[in-house]
Amino acid sequence: MSVPLPPAFRYRRVDVGGVTINCAVGGAGPPLLLLHGYPQTHLIWHEVAPLLLDRHTVVLTDLRGYGDSDKPASGPGDPQYAKRTMAADQLAVMAALGFDRFAVAGHDRGARVAHRLALDAPGAVTALAVLDIVPTRHAFEHAGKDFGLGYFHWFFLAAGNGIPEQLIGNDPEFWITTRMRARHHGGTAFDPAAVAEYVRCFSDPAAIAASCADYRAAAGIDLVHDAADAGAGNLVRAPLLALWGEHSFVGRSYDVPAVWRGYATTVSGAALPADHYLPEEVPGQVADALREFFSDTGG
Repeated sequence: MSVPLPPAFRYRRVDVGGVTINCAVGGAGPPLLLLHGYPQTHLIWHEVAPLLLDRHTVVLTDLRGYGDSDKPASGPGDPQYAKRTMAADQLAVMAALGFDRFAVAGHDRGARVAHRLALDAPGAVTALAVLDIVPTRHAFEHAGKDFGLGYFHWFFLAAGNGIPEQLIGNDPEFWITTRMRARHHGGTAFDPAAVAEYVRCFSDPAAIAASCADYRAAAGIDLVHDAADAGAGNLVRAPLLALWGEHSFVGRSYDVPAVWRGYATTVSGAALPADHYLPEEVPGQVADALREFFSDTGG
């Protein structure tokens, strides 16, 4: 079973201050960084990225703690997995590749990293697309029973005392495949080769620990950073495109563009006929939306 990324992409490993980030680069034209979510790797974009090669230099990365990127141990307060730290990784990767300004699109956790990147490095991000999320701060501030049931993994993964690490570690394949199947609605089926890669990478205990630290940071230090931005009136200045699944919890629960207008100055958006995993469920529609948006915004 081959890894589903075409040979137009070349892999590189980039050191960003002692942490090595795995990435694949292909195409030509304005740079576009694509960031994955949980529990995937850069391969969530395997159907979308090839459709963007004719217009962009496409950069796919594994976030720190995920895929084949380094997985530093987390300390108290989880600063190693603060979105600010993870965003700084991506800024450094793009700089190492020779890009000081670039567009970025992120799904799930990668969209949260992309959101932070646009806030912390506004001079670098030309345009931002976020897939199937609302901002972390908004999600926690408006959490209720439905959120707790629909997004129970946010609280489970953030639990302490090694509980999620131990339970997931007993059968990581079961955890990954059941989470993914539960949030898929028709459309393109998951590629078995991609799923096998997700399972391979996530079966590393260090990856499980890192991903839990990611979620603990979201419920802790990330909210501190987000509250500081809110208090300072700091918004995303780059044009922002929000895409979401019409069958996803996000699509059913929020007026997505209205929420993002509280966090960004210029917002557009659209629902797509999918659940959560837009790049794998409706890759053609995602690619079309990204091509149009980045073309219109000069990203």
